[in-house]
Amino acid sequence: MFFNTVNFTSFKRHLKIFVGVLGFSAAIMTAQSAMATIVQFQTVMGDFQVNLYDKATPKTVENFLAYVKSGAYNNSIIHRSVPGFIVQGGGFKYENKFPPVAIAQNSAVINEPVYSNKRGTIAMAKIGGFPNSATNQWFFNLADNSGKLDAQNSGFTVFGEVTGNGMAIVDAMAALKIFATNELTELPLRNYTSTDAANNVAVTDKNVVLILGVVILDANVDTAANLTPAKTTYTPGGSNGGSSSGSGGGGGSIDFFSLLLMAGLGILNLRRK
Repeated sequence: MFFNTVNFTSFKRHLKIFVGVLGFSAAIMTAQSAMATIVQFQTVMGDFQVNLYDKATPKTVENFLAYVKSGAYNNSIIHRSVPGFIVQGGGFKYENKFPPVAIAQNSAVINEPVYSNKRGTIAMAKIGGFPNSATNQWFFNLADNSGKLDAQNSGFTVFGEVTGNGMAIVDAMAALKIFATNELTELPLRNYTSTDAANNVAVTDKNVVLILGVVILDANVDTAANLTPAKTTYTPGGSNGGSSSGSGGGGGSIDFFSLLLMAGLGILNLRRK
């Protein structure tokens, strides 16, 4: 059977267009489904990059990026600081007034304790005693916390690390004065003094540590290939596999009842820690 020459030429032209469109669509779908491995934290104290371990902790990275893409972390705050231990964020937004409001949580993500809580890593916070309870909150390790956190609560999921000189910015956050509120007992504040707290001076965006946004810089899934993060010391079912209170306030553990209270009560009574 032979094709009509004119019709066959037309067929080839349309086939070429179809294949091109198909390839373009596939490229778009691939770009949309690719999990970014480098993100930038844009803060009032400077910007820094975090390389995510998307291949080793895929569910956690996917969970984190869902919040990033939705803008959930835009104008969020660092709400907890324990000098020499961690700084924590991802839980609350500043919406033009104090107190901040709780960020809506997606479903909890499964725990993926692959890497150790070394200085400069980012890990998911979760509810004490509930290994698979991580949602939107995370923390940066200021020191080598492997001995404190790797075995606590079945291990914390370390899902990325700060690169370049980024830890200088995180350390600057940790160096801020810490104040206590009714619910946020370890709140770092800028340009705020004990005298301000005693006089009930209102806290504004000039005082909280604002994360203006978290943006995706590179969606190449191989960007972490040259990094050498340390493996966790956690051994499931081993002598270090139970939940413990640990030290430093329980790492990135979230006080569940405080979150409930936070949702319904204003934060008052600032005082220097």
